[in-house]
Amino acid sequence: MKRLLFAAVIVLSFSASLVIAQEKVVKKKRPLPHDYGKVVMNNFSESNKMSPVVFDHWLHRAKFACKLCHADIGFSLKAGSTGIRAADNISGYYCGTCHNGKMKINDKTIFESCKKEALKEDKGTCDRCHSYGKDVKREYNFAAFTAGLPKERYGNGIDWEKAERDGNIKLISELPGVTFKRKQMPVQKDFGLEPKIAGLPEIVFSHQKHNIWNGCDICHPDIFAGVKKGAVKYSMTEIFDGKFCGVCHGTVSFPNIDCQRCHVKPV
Repeated sequence: MKRLLFAAVIVLSFSASLVIAQEKVVKKKRPLPHDYGKVVMNNFSESNKMSPVVFDHWLHRAKFACKLCHADIGFSLKAGSTGIRAADNISGYYCGTCHNGKMKINDKTIFESCKKEALKEDKGTCDRCHSYGKDVKREYNFAAFTAGLPKERYGNGIDWEKAERDGNIKLISELPGVTFKRKQMPVQKDFGLEPKIAGLPEIVFSHQKHNIWNGCDICHPDIFAGVKKGAVKYSMTEIFDGKFCGVCHGTVSFPNIDCQRCHVKPV
């Protein structure tokens, strides 16, 4: 009888522990397509009695190559680490590189992001960026803008790679006086990477596809120190933790849960 009671106590204790453990596991909510890649900038906004800035990656990536902002202009790949101030924008750095009220992209003048002396009538302009928690009407509607673009299952729900390849979007990758002229390096051919788990399709990595968006500067040497295949060892755990491929894939580029975008070569 004592043995049965002892066994019952162990089972109940184990069940209780399992319930507690399950309660602690919170499934991460998948963002809506128009919110995927959205960044809230609040290094200095609230401390200066302004709403945080909301930055839509989807709109900017539809017009500009990633390397223009993250290599030439100097935005960090880690949210919040650039430390942008209004004074920087006014001086023509960061957002102010384009948002200066003078630069034209596709014959359209880009609105000025910050002014030395903000007037009451400028409040609407400030709200275009400092829009967190506000009902601000966007100039570009996500659904309307992306209606004709090829669709994908995850992330923004848009196959940006195919959109660029098919000419649905035309990326601006250089700006006069901003882009550093680099010597063009030969682009390596696509190559296979063998997965560590037996039975999974091989990964096919394309330098050509990444070069269109990133160039060499974004990945090397900050993300991948080596330039020789196999020089850098990494795992899916590290990628899901936001390292290596996970720096972009899972934040802005298509997320890692879309396994078939990388594991494409049959065993």
